Amino acid sequence: MEQTEPRVADNSEASRFEITVDGALAGFADYRLKGREISLTHTEIDPAFEGRGLGSALVRAALDAARDAGLSVLPFCPFVRRYIERHPGYLDLVPADRRTGFSLGGGEAAE
Repeated sequence: MEQTEPRVADNSEASRFEITVDGALAGFADYRLKGREISLTHTEIDPAFEGRGLGSALVRAALDAARDAGLSVLPFCPFVRRYIERHPGYLDLVPADRRTGFSLGGGEAAE
């Protein structure tokens, strides 16, 4: 049985990014958009799809979309915060003056 690659899409009407596998909804990341900031508030993967790295793929796609749109990211979701900690290339998306509040290092701009 051949599986297709997971797909992530922004369902803006539902204010969430959704990841699907073979057309089935496998998970989502809720967000709130206010001005030039996107608050990532909750990430959930259906238990039937856990253990496949879909949560990381979903968060990576959401962060990439935020970067492409020029948005600042407020990672209220603990899973998103942990992802940013493990992938510091995304830390610049979190405003420097807000990083401490999210327990993210690098509050100072790198020189």
